[in-house]
Amino acid sequence: MEYTYHPKVFEELGRYGLCPKPTTQPTLAKAYVNDLYRHELRRLRARLVAREIPKDGYSDRVVEVRKRYGLLSVRVEFWARVKSDA
Repeated sequence: MEYTYHPKVFEELGRYGLCPKPTTQPTLAKAYVNDLYRHELRRLRARLVAREIPKDGYSDRVVEVRKRYGLLSVRVEFWARVKSDA
């Protein structure tokens, strides 16, 4: 099965270093982006625990990370459509 990614979704994926092929399932691309997001949050939390960053302002940093991953709020059904054979 081949997919045609929505241009804006494709552009956003590029910001994460992804360039999905037509055969890449949108669910797989979203899982990868979600893994990156979770990794960033865990790294941020680890820095807080190690006292590399102050507790004051931590929530603002979390919000910044969430904003960078706004694509995750879009339902995967809207990321791409199945290519027709026509």
